Amino acid sequence: MSRLYAKGRVLGYERAKHTQNPNVSLLKLEGVQTSDDAKFYLGKRVAYVYSGKKTINGSKVRVIWGRIGRVHGNNGVVKARFRNNLPAKTFGASVRVMLYPSSI
Repeated sequence: MSRLYAKGRVLGYERAKHTQNPNVSLLKLEGVQTSDDAKFYLGKRVAYVYSGKKTINGSKVRVIWGRIGRVHGNNGVVKARFRNNLPAKTFGASVRVMLYPSSI
């Protein structure tokens, strides 16, 4: 059985020398080595899935959704914006990049 998503890792926020921008997160996608490979994922939706302590609507699973906007650099890193900014504790955590059409 195949997955409906590709795996990725949160590298951190977009940043400059002295400031960082928490509105944009940098993601490294698994199996993506060049910026041309990364262009396939532009516009795709990203899900950061985690589990909370309390049960809400019968589930402890929570999701923060985002969308990949553009390529960052030449090594297949992409920039993504999430509906709520990802907390700093997610650095190094895995995300899911949905491979179905982004218009759904």
